[in-house]
Amino acid sequence: MPTFEYRDLKINYTRSGEGKTLLFLHGWGANLDSFNVLTDDLVRSYEVVAIDFPGFGLSDTPPVPWNLTDYTEMTVAFIKHLELKSFIPIGHSFGGRVAIRLTEHVGFDKLVLISSAGIKPSRKPDYYFKVYGYKAFKHLAKLPVFSWILEEPLKAYRDRYSSSDYKQASDIMKQVLSKVVNEDLRHLLPKIKASTLLMWGDQDTSTPLNDAKLMESMIPDAGLVVFEGAGHFSYLEQTARFLTILKTFIGG
Repeated sequence: MPTFEYRDLKINYTRSGEGKTLLFLHGWGANLDSFNVLTDDLVRSYEVVAIDFPGFGLSDTPPVPWNLTDYTEMTVAFIKHLELKSFIPIGHSFGGRVAIRLTEHVGFDKLVLISSAGIKPSRKPDYYFKVYGYKAFKHLAKLPVFSWILEEPLKAYRDRYSSSDYKQASDIMKQVLSKVVNEDLRHLLPKIKASTLLMWGDQDTSTPLNDAKLMESMIPDAGLVVFEGAGHFSYLEQTARFLTILKTFIGG
């Protein structure tokens, strides 16, 4: 597979097919292969480009915790490296975050957001109790007198309240997730000039359907397609319908 070098990192990507260019940006914890069910079909009619974000798939992990700006700047450099003059970004979840930020740097006529992250969730009081309780534990654990006493309680607290994405990530990527997950992008939505297709499962618990409805109301030219009974990976659960709608929007 070809690689792209950026800040001394080797970044894995694929490029195949001919026609209108589609740029696939995967979600957190996934990689470019997660789109195979779509790209294996689309490559017959389009040029398909997909990338493993640094820290995922076959790409190198950043030596320091990146934030969303780092991932966006890397993607812009990647687009320039491949000399993509006209393309349609298709971002799922975390990839949707990057796609939204791309609108600040690169022009394109169409945009596809699949269960995209980017709306900071409203939190219940118990969430802040968990977060600040954990931070208090962590702070006390740095003190010599408490370090050995709180080691096990701290681990138990982390295991109980951390998300599955956080638990499965490496130390560096845990810090990356903490940086990007709370960045609210709604201020960028009214500035999106591209015609935008939102594709969402109504059972999505990672990026709830209310996020999609908010995005639809804030993006000037946006339409929402809801997949009933589907969750965060609607394109894996209802592939045939998903492809039909996607290809209709993309055009020939």
